[in-house]
Amino acid sequence: MSENDVTIHPTAVVHPQARLEAGVRVGPHCAIGEHVSLGRNTRLESHVALTGWTEIGADNAFSPFASVGTEPQDIGYNGEPTQVRIGDRNVFREFVTVHRATTKEHRLTSIGSDNYFMAYAHVAHDCRVGDRTIFLHQATLGGHVAVEDFATVGALSAVHQFCRIGRFAFTGGGSMVTQDVLPFCRVVGQRPTRVLGLNIIGLRRNGFSNARIAALKDIYKIFFFSGLNTAQAVERIEAECLPGEDREEILRFVRTAKRGVVKKTSDAWDSE
Repeated sequence: MSENDVTIHPTAVVHPQARLEAGVRVGPHCAIGEHVSLGRNTRLESHVALTGWTEIGADNAFSPFASVGTEPQDIGYNGEPTQVRIGDRNVFREFVTVHRATTKEHRLTSIGSDNYFMAYAHVAHDCRVGDRTIFLHQATLGGHVAVEDFATVGALSAVHQFCRIGRFAFTGGGSMVTQDVLPFCRVVGQRPTRVLGLNIIGLRRNGFSNARIAALKDIYKIFFFSGLNTAQAVERIEAECLPGEDREEILRFVRTAKRGVVKKTSDAWDSE
């Protein structure tokens, strides 16, 4: 048998109209629906359910009982052909769930590439997940959430609908996130969630220099500790902090927040 052959276990149920590219492996008791497409070398271990209008790229791995493309948990959904689109090289561990979109926004739930979803993680309808994120066990997104590149969502965390998790941000285990989490930050806690400081370990692992981290610290000292309101802090950051990619990303993130951003700080703030 060639490595380019598609292999389907005899107990799997694959709709004849489903599109499976070369090298796809479908394990025992999997179910693949009519409008599903699977990219090259994607692997389904066993009992995986892929349905709806679902497009999955190359080299993805699905562990037992993962479920992708089922109807959104939204009482206004009436079976419309909304989508799930997934990139390449993602890992979906046991019992991960990804729901297709509603018709209320872009009709699309999207996940980028090189993400790792641990057991029982949930991506709700209309969410947008970037690249190289990590979702720990039972990390849960409400509808219309955006998680940007390199972010980590901690175990047993819940992110309220319409919130955003910025690039390189980290939410600690058991957090209840009801406002946007600024890029590069660490947050943790239950109502209210509190900011712990920069995600120093994550930034260093991703090659941030000491000078770049120091510049981020200067920005966030103004934002969190100046006693200014958000609009005043933005003005002061623009006036006092040197322009750069990170500064502009933070300011853009703050200006586009619809639910506000997490600003309460913890007594355990890490000033390293």
